[in-house]
Amino acid sequence: MALPNALTAKLEAVQAEYRVAPHNIDAEQALLGAILVNNDAYYRVSDFLLAEHFMEDAHQQIFSVAASLIRAGKLATPITMKTYLGDADFGGQTVMQYLARLAADATTVINAGAYGRTIYDLAIRRRLITIGEDLVNGAYEAPVEQAPRDQIEETERRLYELAEAGKYDGGFQKFSDALTAAVDMAAKAYQRDGKLSGIATGLSDLDAKMGGLQPSDLIILAGRPAMGKTSLVTNIAFNIAKAYRGEKAADGTMQTVNGGIVGFFSLEMSAEQLATRIIAEQSGVPSYKIRRGDIRPEDFYKITDAARDMQTIPFYIDQTGGISIAQLAARARRLKRQKGLDLLIVDYLQLLSGSGKRSDNRVQEMTEITTGMKALAKELAVPIIGLSQLSRQVENRDDKRPQLSDLRESGSIEQDADVVMFVFREEYYVNNKKPREGTEEFFAWEAEMNRVHGKAEVILGKQRHGPTGTVELQFDANITRFSNLAQSERLPEQM
Repeated sequence: MALPNALTAKLEAVQAEYRVAPHNIDAEQALLGAILVNNDAYYRVSDFLLAEHFMEDAHQQIFSVAASLIRAGKLATPITMKTYLGDADFGGQTVMQYLARLAADATTVINAGAYGRTIYDLAIRRRLITIGEDLVNGAYEAPVEQAPRDQIEETERRLYELAEAGKYDGGFQKFSDALTAAVDMAAKAYQRDGKLSGIATGLSDLDAKMGGLQPSDLIILAGRPAMGKTSLVTNIAFNIAKAYRGEKAADGTMQTVNGGIVGFFSLEMSAEQLATRIIAEQSGVPSYKIRRGDIRPEDFYKITDAARDMQTIPFYIDQTGGISIAQLAARARRLKRQKGLDLLIVDYLQLLSGSGKRSDNRVQEMTEITTGMKALAKELAVPIIGLSQLSRQVENRDDKRPQLSDLRESGSIEQDADVVMFVFREEYYVNNKKPREGTEEFFAWEAEMNRVHGKAEVILGKQRHGPTGTVELQFDANITRFSNLAQSERLPEQM
């Protein structure tokens, strides 16, 4: 006799409610037995397997004790471990009886690695179930002040951590494998523009000083307002995205051969304003004319041609203002997972907020932001360029060139950064001192303006893996473009 549909559905719901989480007790017992018989079996799984990956609490205790003894250089056997496990009951068996059974049933240690990977994979599945349950419960029981976007980003963070943690392929490797990797890196550097180990910025003098933008580096680009921070970083971002060339690897994934995929967090300007700057730079038509519509027909054709050429470049802009460092990290992870990512830019750091409750201490909040940025650079294995404002004390000095001490009011920027660069344009300050025309001071000012006109300096105040110093660039204010300084305009190096 068939059960009513309602009763069938109820029985299925009850069965689903009592589903057992994925596990394999036999694999856990086999691995523990192999370790007890031959402690060397532990080292086949020690670089990725933890006690928490076992399903049974008893097995977690046994593995933890055995691991502690082996790492201490002692022997892990049923006899030596009995003392540390006490009088715990193992399914009606004493500690000694259960350990002896595990050792007796162990047939071989050859498969210890395979057993460990099985245990680890099942533990990951259980973690996925936990994340899914937390997601469902959080959606049902979320407090009024929590936005759904916060829950999405927290879940993304937990999933990304789960995906990146505990890979099997760690530990020692043959020197021949390291040599192969080094040769591959040299080959990729040879294929890149400028023959650099990092990503070429398109500014040859800057690349020569830095070796390109290095993976996992946090690069701070700082300067006073109107120095051209956003213009410089936009130029670099576009140069890298325009040079992008990828090829499909043997495993089906796309690998970057030249240039890179760029993510740009524009916290101050809109995506449209950023695009207008890039169009002005590429077309040669000043951005203020584009915004006012003050263009000739030939200018319009230049703009449309430049826009058409830029349609396919891998340049992604997030214009959301006021986001937290946690939200930024979640969106960066998503971009890398969905589109790929080779360079991340944040314009600018002071517009970010900490991930916790709003702090009255802005220095502590900035410390959290820069520490989070450095951790994100390492996690994603991409360079991150973060723009930063400088304190007003620069304006009180005769020499307006910024220095590292000007960052000290901004949390731990100087400590966390791998590279600190300052943008400085002497032309801006000289122009503001313009005297009355026709005077002797005016002619001296005019000569000074001719000397500094169209020139900018990028001062490398800190570089963890390279030299510091100054790089001179050409700057065209009308189209906000930085470019390499012509050879005839280079100043002699200062001794």
